[in-house]
Amino acid sequence: MKIAIIGTGNLGKSIAMGLVEENAYTSLYLTKRNLSSIQEFKSTENVILTSSNVEAVQASEILIFAVQPSHFESVLSEITPHLNKMHLLISTVKGVDIAKIEAICGTKQSIIRAMPNTAIAVGKSMTCLCSNSKDEKVIQTAQGVFDKLGHSMMISESQMQAATVVCASGIAFWMRLIRASTQAAIQLGFDSVVAQQLAMYTCEGAANLLITNGKHPEEEIDQVTTPRGCTIEGLNEMEHKGLSSSLIQGMVASFQKISQIKKEQL
Repeated sequence: MKIAIIGTGNLGKSIAMGLVEENAYTSLYLTKRNLSSIQEFKSTENVILTSSNVEAVQASEILIFAVQPSHFESVLSEITPHLNKMHLLISTVKGVDIAKIEAICGTKQSIIRAMPNTAIAVGKSMTCLCSNSKDEKVIQTAQGVFDKLGHSMMISESQMQAATVVCASGIAFWMRLIRASTQAAIQLGFDSVVAQQLAMYTCEGAANLLITNGKHPEEEIDQVTTPRGCTIEGLNEMEHKGLSSSLIQGMVASFQKISQIKKEQL
């Protein structure tokens, strides 16, 4: 696959790292105004660094946009004259819907909106996708890119703001839970390095149990809770203090904020 990442900032760099790690391209163009911050890719085979978006578009088939929302319209206007029907446009730009992209690039262009998270850098992103295309080949191509970088799922465009909260912001929420587990482990007598390892690998194991077994979390909880035992004592204390409620309320608050931002942009 001939891929270009237009705007190799934090997210674009994470995507590039994942693609390089998985060797998921025949050529990979990375664009940025100032190339000094992406020099680590300079010696990578078949990776080309350029400050020219047009050059990257002309040499590529899959265009992944990771620019700032305020720059997206001008970038699209710049590259639209150089698009052809073979180009697949994948936008990771938050808050910009397909209709806005079509207004600049045309309704015949295949467009995918993608909402990955920063775990894409280590091939573990949960990426939600939606499309203006009914062509299964187009959808499979987009999913093929992101399945190499974790797990992808097609959803409706109306759910993309919620997916931003659950998956993209969700990384920060899970990091905070891991940090809290680490702090508890330190209080229980482990040094900080060991405490973090205990927390993060236990978190990884919990997720993999659900992924592998396909069970509901409560089924796995039942496996480790015994009558009058220490696990149920701890769980109940956490719920008394509002663990589940606080997490739900926090995610709803994030959704309300992103919805407010969306309204302000209209």
